[in-house]
Amino acid sequence: MRAPDLRVEGLRVQSREGRVLLAIDHLALPGGQSLALTGASGAGKSTFLHVLSGLVRPHAGRVFWGDTDIAALSEDARAAFRRDRLGLVFQDCHLFEELSALGNAALASAFAPRAARAPIRAAAARWLAGLGLGQAGARPVDSFSGGERQRIAVARALAGDPPVILADEPTAALDRANADALGADLVRLAQQDGRGLIVVTHDAGLAARMTRQLRLADGRIAEDSHA
Repeated sequence: MRAPDLRVEGLRVQSREGRVLLAIDHLALPGGQSLALTGASGAGKSTFLHVLSGLVRPHAGRVFWGDTDIAALSEDARAAFRRDRLGLVFQDCHLFEELSALGNAALASAFAPRAARAPIRAAAARWLAGLGLGQAGARPVDSFSGGERQRIAVARALAGDPPVILADEPTAALDRANADALGADLVRLAQQDGRGLIVVTHDAGLAARMTRQLRLADGRIAEDSHA
């Protein structure tokens, strides 16, 4: 599945009190490219990522993934789009301690149609292997290090073969060596299949691996640079 182009137009998100949290007049990202969203805490980075994923509906504007304006979809339709087209990786891995590594990586199979369950589990096992956890699928989650837990989360995001990966501070809780290794894996796995990759990060090393960097300040684009 080809990664869709991203186009954002006239985007506005406000707090309940009316304060502008995000104001992006225009952004275009060709399918398959990588983008780092950087900036100080409170700059609007995570809010922007949540809008792109459909977790937050903007007050105004359009967010096109290909021909689909995710901002115009109903909540159920946004959830379906997110499930089918986007792989999400969060700073908090949100793993289930009672499940194995493979059980967590293949979690989507529990909610998928019967015919799709085995392919998702097989894909999850392949991604675990590709991330160096191929012999650990049956181990309980509480036996894994922080870096290993985040790799399980990446495998889970990729198990449904999404054309786009969205990651929110995926290396923030990791030491330098593990952060560098995970960043390299994310970029490699996206590039090898032509996936789009958008990462919110304070990690300059991870941001430097992206095709493009967008720095936000007070919810607006402060700087836009290409590698």
